[in-house]
Amino acid sequence: MPDWSYHPLKKLLLDKINPKTSREFLHKSMSTIASTPGGRGLIGFLGHMKPPREFEKEIYHTRFPSPIGLSGHIDPNLSGIKAFQELGFGFVEIGPIVLNEPKNQIKPRRENSHILFSNHQEKVPLKLAIKKLTSLNIRIPVFAKIDAQVKRNEWDIIVQHLTPFVDAFVGTSEQIISYVEESLICLERSFYVSFSADEMNEKKSEIGTLIQHTSIGGIVIEAPRRIEGSYWHEVANANERLAKLVKQVKDLHPELTIITSGGVETPEEACALVGVGADLLMLTDGYVKAGPGLPKRIHERLLYEKAQPIKNPNWYWSFLFGLSILIGGIIALYIAFTSIVLPYDESFIGLSKADIFQINPLILSFMSHDRIALAGTMISGGILYIQLARHGIKYNMHWAKIAFHSAAIVGFLGIFLFIGFGYFDWLHGLFWLFLLPIYYFSFREGKRVTGTPSSIHGKNDRAWQYGLYGQLMFITLGFLILAGGIVISTIGASKVFVPTDLSFLCMSPQMLDSISDNLIPLIAHDRAGFGSALVSVGLLVLMLSLWGFRKGEQWVWNTLAVGALPAFIAGIGTHIYIGYTTFIHLLPVYFLVILYVFGLVLSYPFLKRK
Repeated sequence: MPDWSYHPLKKLLLDKINPKTSREFLHKSMSTIASTPGGRGLIGFLGHMKPPREFEKEIYHTRFPSPIGLSGHIDPNLSGIKAFQELGFGFVEIGPIVLNEPKNQIKPRRENSHILFSNHQEKVPLKLAIKKLTSLNIRIPVFAKIDAQVKRNEWDIIVQHLTPFVDAFVGTSEQIISYVEESLICLERSFYVSFSADEMNEKKSEIGTLIQHTSIGGIVIEAPRRIEGSYWHEVANANERLAKLVKQVKDLHPELTIITSGGVETPEEACALVGVGADLLMLTDGYVKAGPGLPKRIHERLLYEKAQPIKNPNWYWSFLFGLSILIGGIIALYIAFTSIVLPYDESFIGLSKADIFQINPLILSFMSHDRIALAGTMISGGILYIQLARHGIKYNMHWAKIAFHSAAIVGFLGIFLFIGFGYFDWLHGLFWLFLLPIYYFSFREGKRVTGTPSSIHGKNDRAWQYGLYGQLMFITLGFLILAGGIVISTIGASKVFVPTDLSFLCMSPQMLDSISDNLIPLIAHDRAGFGSALVSVGLLVLMLSLWGFRKGEQWVWNTLAVGALPAFIAGIGTHIYIGYTTFIHLLPVYFLVILYVFGLVLSYPFLKRK
């Protein structure tokens, strides 16, 4: 559930149903996907949310992949815990834990733009917590928050039963001090004392006493809240007030581990807390408002604050690979507009160009339209490869390398479609042989490309919101081009023609076979090759749109704007050129153009404006 799908769904559906229903729908759906074979890979493909290695840290013998965690407020039923570790979180809080399930659980409710949480937060019974923790393969640290109303004897039971499955416990100062001082067993886990913002102003003097206990790992400071009856929500300036509290405490106790809970809705707000000394951050309702991509965007903003990207000196072979495909496409376009068929084509079918023209001139026009479309697609692919090399691989972007080589390998495999009907195009074969050594060196130079992108994006402003819809347009565009390429390749390798093709030719397959047994295999070779090229370009557009959208990345907008034009102009122009303008046949292309235009318009403020 990346942001580009979450926000349209949130606006159309989730905001119109009660918070608990929408919460469970999302969490159970994501966990179901994460539990299915290949599900984790799909989540990673769609979101690319794995935390960068730069953010790994160890606190009290617990390794955190990221300082960004998720508060127990968001998932009290533990229905989404399996999916959260795939969304870039470095740890997760569960709770508040109680010994026995309460008779009534008060649900959160929505009021205007706020999610209102009950003052009596939904509880997690110990039995449910153990069931979830034992049945799921959880690979990130787990904090267990114990309910403030749990009695001393119940604390013993809860801690003893959860110790094998969690990495730390969170509770009130009274609970933890009592347990730590009276416990007769060796404490194997760290304990974190939770304070509300109001309590911090009153109990700052207690912190010095607390940190003298070796089992107390640090404190959790909750963002300031506004109480409305029996519900609460964070105040408007929660981040600013929380940052001041963290700074005050950190100035007094520099070595104290401080975890914040809430007060973060944007990457900028997370940077503010990290900047004043917060060691770990837990997201609350800001995560609901901002979307599942918030951890990833925080990581990218924190990286931007740390250092600028390092250039990779080895990117020229990748650039040359894209340039070769671009030039190959231009040559193919020239041939398609002039001779159409080459001497070895004529030798294969046993007919000259003049012979074919005398039999039915529309056959040459039809072949020309496939070859022009292939050439336009190659030119588009070459532009996309060049841009990924110049702006992605050159700047050590791992995602750009994956996009580049995934599409290239699929393109090389497409040569097998050319010979599916027993016809090997020597020109294509020589072109691939020329490309192979270039690609080999390109692949070698890409092995050291392991960098993670950074971003200046700080606020969830209107430009970002429009950009999400623009990103959705381009992701849909890439997916449909990919699907179209698969369909065209399948048709080219099987029945070759669609009904509108035969209507344009005014001939049946049997009639074409009667002209030459090898005429349909030649046409099939063109069609399958065009489909293979579309698959590669579809993958490039899809992965560039999935992984490259960041504030101010002008090259991404330029690449999509310029890179798609040759394919669209060739695809529509060739049909007009030969008179094959059947509306239903061109309808998919018209739809793709609409997606392309809307994508450019909506993403312009986010990608192009500095």
